[in-house]
Amino acid sequence: MVTTSTHEITRLLKAWGTGDQSALDQLTPLVYGELHRAAQRYMGGERPQHTLQTTALINEVYLRLVDFQQVSWQNRSQFFGVCAQLMRHILVDFARSYRNQKRGAGVPHLPLDEALVVSSEPRADLVALDDALKALAAIDDRKSRVIELRFFGGLSVEETAEVLKVSPETVMRDWRLAKVWLLRELGRQDRNGI
Repeated sequence: MVTTSTHEITRLLKAWGTGDQSALDQLTPLVYGELHRAAQRYMGGERPQHTLQTTALINEVYLRLVDFQQVSWQNRSQFFGVCAQLMRHILVDFARSYRNQKRGAGVPHLPLDEALVVSSEPRADLVALDDALKALAAIDDRKSRVIELRFFGGLSVEETAEVLKVSPETVMRDWRLAKVWLLRELGRQDRNGI
C-alpha cells in the first residue's frame, strides 16, 4: 500500500512540524496518491450531482492542513488520521449544506449495514453517521476514533492501533463493538425519522 518509506514520510512530517516549508513541498507528492484513493472511496458513495470532486476534496484537506503546520507530527499514521478527520468534516459540512438547501427533499436515506468496513462504495448517509459518531464519542471517544480512522481514513488495524497507542486486538474489539452500537443507533434514527 505504501510506495514510499514510512520513515521518509515521518521525517518530512517532523520537519514540516518544525516550520520547514520545503518539507511540505516534498511530502505532498508522496502522500497525494493515498489521499486521492481515500477521497475517491468517499466520493464514490456521494450523489451523482455532488459539487465537490475528489481533487477538490483533497485540495480542501490541504488548505485545512495549513492550520496544523506547527503540530508535532509523530508518524504517517497520525497524519492520515488527521486527514481522515478533515475529510469527514468537509464531507459532512457539504452534506449538511446540501440537506439544508433541499430541506430534506430528494436526499436518499441509505442505512448503514455491515458495509462499515471500508469499501470502494460507501453507502452510509454521512450526516446520520456523523451524528451517530458524535453520540458514540460522548460515550466512548476511542471507539468513535476507531470508526473514523478506519472508515473515513482507510487506515489498517495496525495503523489505527499506532495512532491510538493501543494494541491491534483492542482496535478490533472496539471496531466490532462500535459497529454494533452504530448500527443500533442508526436504526433508531431511521425508525424515528431523524
